[in-house]
This record gives sequence, structure tokens and C-alpha cells, in this order.
Amino acid sequence: MTAHSIPTPHPDLYTEEEVSRLVHNFYAKARKDPGLGPIFEEHVIDWDAHFVQMTNFWSAQLRGTSRFRGAPMPKHIALPELNAALFKQWLRLFKETTLELGNPVLKQHADTVATFIAGRLWLGYQMSNFPDQQPTELFAETC
Repeated sequence: MTAHSIPTPHPDLYTEEEVSRLVHNFYAKARKDPGLGPIFEEHVIDWDAHFVQMTNFWSAQLRGTSRFRGAPMPKHIALPELNAALFKQWLRLFKETTLELGNPVLKQHADTVATFIAGRLWLGYQMSNFPDQQPTELFAETC
């Protein structure tokens, strides 16, 4: 695996219950966060549907299921006034959540995927919203 690749999903290593717990526990933290919470509360209209969508997304990433239907990049690009600090805070809360789940294999896999996604979304956000500026990497070090 290179520094910029996503690990292969492993359907036998993680349960749907673990994926669901990851999603619900993460958003419980994110919704309380002073920087992230207001953004989520303003833009997520139906939390039940969002939980289903995010559980499907993370199940696809971690377990290889094929239920996820969506395009995350355009939705994130459309959000006003995002910055690198918000993406880093999202990732910090995500990694805190994976640690608390107690499955080190899931933690390593999910954290690698989340780091990759945060970096890609930040680059896409910059390229779309600041086309005249050189995009910056979210992390100076390799993932």
C-alpha cells in the first residue's frame, strides 16, 4: 500500500454493528464540536437518512459492501467557508472515535481511509473554491 492508497475492504474483520457504532459515535462528537457542529446542523436536514448514508459509505470502505450511492465531493465543495483546520478537526474526532471502539485493525483501516478522504476533499475544495490559488496539502507529512 502506498501513502496515497486506500486499503482493501475486509468483510470478515469488521461487523456492521461496529461500522454503525463508528458512524453514530463520531457524529455524536462532531455535532457537539464548536467548529464542526454548526456546519453539520445547518446542512444535514434529515439525520436518520444521513446516518444510513454514512453507515453505507463506511460499510463500503471497510467491509466492501455496495449499498453506498452518492457523490461526497460536490456536497463538500458547496459548503461555504471550510478551511484546513476544520478538516483536521474532523479527522482528529474521527481518530478519537476509532480508538474508543477497541478494534485496532478497524482503527488502522478506518483512520487510513479517513486521512485519505480528508486530504482529497480538502484539495478538491480548494481547487473548486480558490481556482487562482495553489492548493495546499492537508498534511505536510505522508499519510
